[in-house]
Amino acid sequence: MGDESKKVTDTMYNVEASELLSNEAQNLPITEAASIYEKLVSTFPTSAKYWKQYVEAYMAVKNDEAVKQIFSRCLLSCLHINLWRSYINFIRKVNEKKGSEGLEETRKAFDFMLNQVGFDIASGPVWMEYIAFLKSMPATSPQEESQRMTSVRKVYQRAILIPTNNLDQLWRDYEIFENSVSRTLAKGLLSEYQPKFNSAKAVYRERKKLIDDIDWSMLAVPPTGSSKEEVQCMAWKRLLAFEKGNPQRIDAAMANRRVNFTYEQCLMYLYNYPEMWYDYAMWQSKSSPSDASIKTFQRALKALPDSNILKYAYAELEESRGSALSAKKIYESLLDDNKTATSLAHIQFLRFLRRTEGSESARKYFVEAHKSPTCTYHVFVAFAMMAFCVDKDPKVAQSVFETGLKRFMKEPAYILEYADFLCKLNDDRNVRALFERALSLLPPEDSVEVWKRFVQFERTYGDLSSMLKVEQRRKEALSKAKLDEGSSSALENDLYDVVSRYSFLDLWPCSSKDLDHLSRQEWLANVGDKRAAEKPSLSNVGGALDGSTIGLSTTNPNQLLPSTRVALPDISRMVVYDPRQSKGPEFPGASNFNIPNLGGVTGSTNSTETDECLKLCSPSLQAFIINLPPVEGLVPDVDVVLSILLQSSIPASRAASTSNQPAANPASSMNQNGATYRPGKRKDLERQDEDDVSRVQSRPLPKDVFRLRQMQKTRGATSSTQTGSAASGGSILSGDQSVSSN
Repeated sequence: MGDESKKVTDTMYNVEASELLSNEAQNLPITEAASIYEKLVSTFPTSAKYWKQYVEAYMAVKNDEAVKQIFSRCLLSCLHINLWRSYINFIRKVNEKKGSEGLEETRKAFDFMLNQVGFDIASGPVWMEYIAFLKSMPATSPQEESQRMTSVRKVYQRAILIPTNNLDQLWRDYEIFENSVSRTLAKGLLSEYQPKFNSAKAVYRERKKLIDDIDWSMLAVPPTGSSKEEVQCMAWKRLLAFEKGNPQRIDAAMANRRVNFTYEQCLMYLYNYPEMWYDYAMWQSKSSPSDASIKTFQRALKALPDSNILKYAYAELEESRGSALSAKKIYESLLDDNKTATSLAHIQFLRFLRRTEGSESARKYFVEAHKSPTCTYHVFVAFAMMAFCVDKDPKVAQSVFETGLKRFMKEPAYILEYADFLCKLNDDRNVRALFERALSLLPPEDSVEVWKRFVQFERTYGDLSSMLKVEQRRKEALSKAKLDEGSSSALENDLYDVVSRYSFLDLWPCSSKDLDHLSRQEWLANVGDKRAAEKPSLSNVGGALDGSTIGLSTTNPNQLLPSTRVALPDISRMVVYDPRQSKGPEFPGASNFNIPNLGGVTGSTNSTETDECLKLCSPSLQAFIINLPPVEGLVPDVDVVLSILLQSSIPASRAASTSNQPAANPASSMNQNGATYRPGKRKDLERQDEDDVSRVQSRPLPKDVFRLRQMQKTRGATSSTQTGSAASGGSILSGDQSVSSN
């Protein structure tokens, strides 16, 4: 083994190292390569590639016993078509010279193989190979010939119902086979199986799209959160959902076999994903009443022995099936080592014993468990609340809390749980005594939450004097510690105390604007000058506003004020704006006017192009552009420009009466093409229309076919235009009414 290989073999699940070892093993004799292959298949037990290389290395030296042993270890856990084809080739070679006995063994091997991997989308060649093998079997009598034809027909009828890559070829071969046997019988059989074949073909097209998204060369490594792994996981889930939907509408037993096969293939690549094992076991428990789900959980725990979540799920399944003893063994496996058993394992076992054996059994176990060095305050809280809520025994529950108080007096979370319990008992005297005892022992930095709860308790159940007294004590204690939550500068503001006192759940004594203003002011008071440029966060003012008391710290985002959900900019990245740093290009088409973009020509500095752009505009728009103030710096916002357009009045334009009403004082009118005229004689109107048409003809033709036709109609109707229509007629290009003035 090379030096480079030795360096990388120490890292488990190293894909690059595994490939390097695999390539090196292929160049070594099997006696030396065996240890490498064993290491590879022990690390990746579902890698069909490494198993295939391993078994073919022994096949090359004709060590049939070693080959059989390797196949017995890997075949059922690696449902990969290439590995199974190596298996069938080995079986055919071994039984080649054994006569009829060897043919029967080969036939059984084919049946076994197709029952395992016959649903694979790439299994078409195997079906064809099996059919060819059956046709080649000798038949010495008409009865044997009939049996052979019947066997071939059954295999064909199975194969054409499976969506595989060679489905069309299998159907053509089946048609030829049936017609060669009996045309009369073939007509009925083919008409019966034609719809089934069409259904399989339609499913194949959908199935292939999903299978093409799967990376069949992927090794089964533990999840690392990489994008590739997530993509593959989702691809497998889509394929599983597709198969569970039974798109081919086959019978339930066959559909379940396909789903089972897909799960087995999925676990070849997602072998270290607990969610896939759990999903597989739960599907089996619902689809069949057998013990398949139990076996799947056992396989899962063998693959992932450190997965506690799978153990809990397995114990839950056993308990739901009525196997309390089996479930108890699983819980005991979590508690085998008393030094490493977690508090969660103790709690879940307590609950299991209470459900299955009664409260007395749970109490006995608690007496033993609370002596464990790994037992935390969580176990005391869990058992005490079990006694209080389930057994309805508050005395036992309080006794457990008092026992735990001797060990966990300096645990703020335990103090709060005990206080909640006493509040449920309406024992306000002991609640105050508990808070006083805890606050006398807790260091200031650990007492923030206890102070909050104490203040909340007094605000809810105490009188005004006790409430004010506790609030003042809290201010003094926290200001001395100089904590970020509840600094002295913030706690001196009594208005926050008023907000806290007179709030309830999501009800506030002030408006959201006022509360938002108070929050910002409190944040500024807390962070000081050093953190003034940071983004304000509501969590910084939680100490002053008592978020846990008045609702600011709720986990429900719907209960937060709208102002607290606004995404504020990161002003630490702000740069001072200076127009001189980025001066926009000047627009030479008008005096005293700078424009960065006109008519789609960005940053144009060509005077000729600018003049052409201005010529396309009407005189009123030209006047508007010329009157715009100078703009320097960055490119203006389009929305701002549009708002200016909407708010500005076009020069030389006034409100006009409708064209069909006679004007009392005839005045000049102007349409959208910029033509000014007076209502007068017919010749003047015709001359004016001709000017409009000539101006339109000098412009680039629009690309809109409708407008081109409109222009042609307008040209043809120019000579017949009347005074009223000329006064009210719109632009030839736009069809809108002109703006006229009286």
